[in-house]
Order: sequence, then structure tokens, then C-alpha cells
Amino acid sequence: MNRFTGKTVIVTGSSSGIGEATARRFAAEGANVVLNSRSRDDLEKVAKDLDEDRTLIMEGSISDPDMAEAIIARTIEHFGQLDVLVNNAGVAAAGMMRKASNDDIDKVIDINVKGTMYMCRAAIPELAKTKGSIVNTSSVSGLGGDWSMPIYNASKGAVSNLTRALALQLGNKKIRVNAVCPSFTRSEMTDGMGDNDDLMEAFNRRMPLGAPAEADDIAGPILFLASDDARMVTGVNLPVDGGVNASNGQPNFLAFK
Repeated sequence: MNRFTGKTVIVTGSSSGIGEATARRFAAEGANVVLNSRSRDDLEKVAKDLDEDRTLIMEGSISDPDMAEAIIARTIEHFGQLDVLVNNAGVAAAGMMRKASNDDIDKVIDINVKGTMYMCRAAIPELAKTKGSIVNTSSVSGLGGDWSMPIYNASKGAVSNLTRALALQLGNKKIRVNAVCPSFTRSEMTDGMGDNDDLMEAFNRRMPLGAPAEADDIAGPILFLASDDARMVTGVNLPVDGGVNASNGQPNFLAFK
């Protein structure tokens, strides 16, 4: 498919994991792709496999509002327009709330929440010109609580509700705003968790499909939400979770008979 030929897409956090898979999928479907993360070396490893004329690297942290503005400005200067913003950059944190440091809180909120807001704020004027769309990477942790991730839960809850609020606010500009909400996804961010066999068995039992996602499993739904196929879809936080949210949380009582 070539749903994005002639369109320009920004993918934050695109040096690895879901962001990298998403950027590669957009490029394969004809898009101009702006890669962003804090590591230029990692971005260059992704870019070397993409069409040089349709790829732009913007190194820097979206937690800096000036950087967010610069990403949008450079995108317009280089490609002339912006059609899709994928806010994927994010960090995770786990632990007990009473033991969280100020730095722990600031790191997660600055990137996951403020960075997403900064990018949206900077992109809206350009997306209004193209009747474009925003796709945020939230999480099932933004739809319900985890036992040991209160800061991350708070950040992704903010992203999920920001998605709804911006869909309402920007609908009159024909800008659609949606989010994907993955459960456990194999990536560099989750490498340590993936090495814990007992933890992975617990995840597999919780997922009706019986296995965690790969990064490309999340990229596909992101492209759908960004495409004209989803032209009447906005304000949606789409679980891409192997069926986790199909459950009300109660155990399978038949398993105990």
C-alpha cells in the first residue's frame, strides 16, 4: 500500500521499538519521515535503510519546548507541510510512590506528558492546513492502574485524556486525534522484563492471544489511525493489547474446576 505518498510524518522516539517500526512502515508506504529521538547515532542507524530524500533527522528531547517548535519548523522548511504527528517518545518508571524522587517524577512527566503537549501545540497550525492527524502512543497503563507504576500510570492517563480533549477541540479544524494503547510490547524499553520468565508467563496468561506484541504489531494500528481509512475516527484510545481489556479483571473460574 502507498497510503502516505506525498505526505509528511513526524515520529518522535523513532530510534528504536515502536517508534522505529512505525517510521519504517510510514516510509514503506511512501511518506516523508522525520525521525526524532535524543540519540543521533541511533537515528542514523534507522535512517541508513530509508530513502535519503524522504528522511530528515531531528535529534533532541521533546521535553524542551524550543526543541518541539524547532522540529515542526525544520519539517516545514524541509518538506513544505506536515500531515501526521506520531507522539511516541516516552519513558517508563516503576516503584513505590513513597520512594519516588523528584527526578523520577520529572523525567516521566516531562517527556510523556509535557513533551506530547509541546509537540501537539507546535504542530496544530500546520496540521490545520493539511487536515492532518495526531496519533499518540498511550498505554493500557493509561486506561487502568498497575500495581507498581503510579508515575507512569499518571503520565499515560494524561495522554489518554489529552487525546480525547484535543479531538473535541480540533474537530472543527478537521484534525483527528487518536491514541494506541499497547500492553506489554517487546522492545528495547522492555528488554529487562522480557528476560524474566515468570513475569512473561504471567503476562501470557493475562492476554487472551497468549503472547506479547512485537513493535510492528503496534505500528500497523498507528498507520491505520493516521490514514484516510480512519477518516471518521477521532478521540479514540485504541487498546492494542492482545485482548487484555476484554476482561473485567476477574479470574477464569472454569480453570479452578
